[in-house]
Amino acid sequence: MPIPDKYDDYQTALNSPITGGFDIIPADGMDLAQVTRAVMVSEGGDLAVVFKNGDTLTLPGLMPGVIYPLRATQVLAAGSTATGIKGLI
Repeated sequence: MPIPDKYDDYQTALNSPITGGFDIIPADGMDLAQVTRAVMVSEGGDLAVVFKNGDTLTLPGLMPGVIYPLRATQVLAAGSTATGIKGLI
């Protein structure tokens, strides 16, 4: 029997709770499986990303366990030192 979800018929928005996620392995020039709503790292460091609008930026000194609300299409190997990267959707 499925678990009841009284919010199942609500539309998901950017301010809605995270409902899924996937592991991210940084790779230059490779799109992620899906645009993220947020990312989290398990080992802190820098994270080089390509945002949904095409801008590329290195985010310095990300802290482990913090949810960073960013819409990324790529996480680049060049410039990224953070590990254990999770894409949240």
